[in-house]
Amino acid sequence: MQQQNKIQNPEQQIDKGPEMNDRDFINDILATEKWLGNGYSIAQNEASHRALNTDIQNLYTETHQCQQDLYQLMFRKGWYGLEQVDQNKVQEVHSQFTGYTNQFPHR
Repeated sequence: MQQQNKIQNPEQQIDKGPEMNDRDFINDILATEKWLGNGYSIAQNEASHRALNTDIQNLYTETHQCQQDLYQLMFRKGWYGLEQVDQNKVQEVHSQFTGYTNQFPHR
């Protein structure tokens, strides 16, 4: 049943040997971009100078866009899949987080 919930394009075949292949390289770059994004997020929280904060925000945005582009490339090639979730589960989680936000005072 889990296979029926899988959303994925047909996988583009690649050589699977001891050497890194295109999928390995792209996956490595994606992991690096995610790591950079986390670092930029922390740096932006720590930056007290407005111009530096803006520069870091721009770097973060560029890194995030690169992550999206790499993800889309991997998804198109069938190297990255998603799992379709039951709509009831989505509604359940949405309600849970809506409940959390209702606990905070509104401004």
